[in-house]
Amino acid sequence: MTARLDPSEEGLDRDGDDRRGGKGARGATRRKLLSDEVFSKIDYKNPQVLRGFVTDRGKMIPRRISGASARQQRVISTAIRRARMLALLPFSVTGD
Repeated sequence: MTARLDPSEEGLDRDGDDRRGGKGARGATRRKLLSDEVFSKIDYKNPQVLRGFVTDRGKMIPRRISGASARQQRVISTAIRRARMLALLPFSVTGD
């Protein structure tokens, strides 16, 4: 299905979007969301910090949302798994 163009709006489809699609500029640098200070505190013995990377249902937050790099996400997931095995973090949350 092709997007119909309005002649008054050059290069835009009827929704007002750019017809090329895509995610925008590729050259933009990504802002670092996870600071080195927080990353240095990540340890399986520190469940208060790890709770920031787990949803209220007990799922790990993906790196595209948390802003962690691939290496940081591996450290976070390993720490969460170790904390779960030692019962410092729950595997899942039961309904009330």
